[in-house]
Amino acid sequence: MISSTIGQGNSTVPGRAARSPKARAVWHGSDDDAPQPHAADNGDKSEAAEPKTSKSPARTPRIVQRIDDRDPERANAQALEDIAQGAGGIAIVFEGAPNAFGYGLPARPEALTAALRDIPIARTHLRLDLHPQSRASVDWLVRILSERKIDPSRLDISFGIDPAATFAGTGRLRMSIEALLASLPQSLGHFFALGVPGILLEADGRVFHNSGATAAQELGIMLASATTHLRMFEEARQPVLYAAAHIGFAVSVDQEHAASVAKLRALRLLWKRLLEQYAVPDMPPAIHAETSYRMLTVRDPESNVLRNTVACFSAMRGGADSISVIPHTQPHGLPDARARRIARNTPLVLGHEAGAYLPADTTISDSEIDALAASMAEAAWAEFQAIESEGGILRSVLDGRIQQRIAEARETKAARLRDGEQAIVGTTLHPTPDIPEIDIAPPPAEPSPPDGTIFCNPLPVLRIDELVGEAA
Repeated sequence: MISSTIGQGNSTVPGRAARSPKARAVWHGSDDDAPQPHAADNGDKSEAAEPKTSKSPARTPRIVQRIDDRDPERANAQALEDIAQGAGGIAIVFEGAPNAFGYGLPARPEALTAALRDIPIARTHLRLDLHPQSRASVDWLVRILSERKIDPSRLDISFGIDPAATFAGTGRLRMSIEALLASLPQSLGHFFALGVPGILLEADGRVFHNSGATAAQELGIMLASATTHLRMFEEARQPVLYAAAHIGFAVSVDQEHAASVAKLRALRLLWKRLLEQYAVPDMPPAIHAETSYRMLTVRDPESNVLRNTVACFSAMRGGADSISVIPHTQPHGLPDARARRIARNTPLVLGHEAGAYLPADTTISDSEIDALAASMAEAAWAEFQAIESEGGILRSVLDGRIQQRIAEARETKAARLRDGEQAIVGTTLHPTPDIPEIDIAPPPAEPSPPDGTIFCNPLPVLRIDELVGEAA
């Protein structure tokens, strides 16, 4: 049980007036905090489908395919193929995004228009993954909707805007922290007025996970990001209750099954406690789960199929609302059609043939997982408190505090791998003789020169096999 005072001087970025909803933020961590059902499905396939919300009753998760090809026409063909073959959604990954891994759709409005050509947007879950031009890409999409005469209220969408994750992943922001926090609520105000039943702001832990963050660190960072989202709307005197319904979470799941399930459960407990500080009624979090990039290996890519399967099963068991599987050959380069098909079919087989999905409120022989979730939530709350004491998530990233803690966690993991306490099958345990050659797309173009107003040390993307000297 954790009790702590989030001091008013630390509850906002220094220089801004503190407006903590309650002086005392208390984490109880009891078994009475059972997660509530929340999931979503692939949607009614008719154009007259009822508007979807992120708070619908428990249903099977959406299967979301990453669209990260640099060629918009190829990206469009891949998206159409994915939807025709069972995917319920697509995630647009733009170049320059921390999770693009060197590839990504060109971050231009005409590229997005081409990639979405003939896509049934009104009945397809659509994610715009976080990237440096996240806010501008919202305008690009609105223009497409207007041209195609699509009612925004019928959309099922996540805009993936998370300034902290973008800052940490790219090392730059295009305006000062103070200007960002002051301008974003007004900037997004008209999207609230449109009544879009989706996620406008996201607390994205994937950037931190793929750099080596522990599960507790990832959770604590996501909670700090969500707090920043809530606080800036409160300070702009906009209804926190309404804003909270449009905040989602993006989390990594990996081959550690129990820990991944516990992570999703802990996230629900943490979100519930955070909402209590704002006197907001409990609303189950909208959770997008993506399989871990850092767990994938170069030397034995076939083993990555199994890692992805375990991670995907964990996301389903944990009650994620949407799931993306990073193709098993991603460390070698842009995945081909076969790798993309395996990634798409992994959750489809688990859902349709194995019946792996379990609603978030289902008890699944989970006493040990519940105990792990409680412990994880407690450690995450401590990380959250540390970030708040450092001036909030953006200030902590600017000062390099979060990066330093993640580097320490990464080195601890590396030491365990080097000492043989943990093993990577096919790499450090029963290694394959040679790194296989895989046909991949041409190497990515040179990254665009960085621009920005403020800068930080960007988090590196490091797979665990790279920690023991295996590199692509």
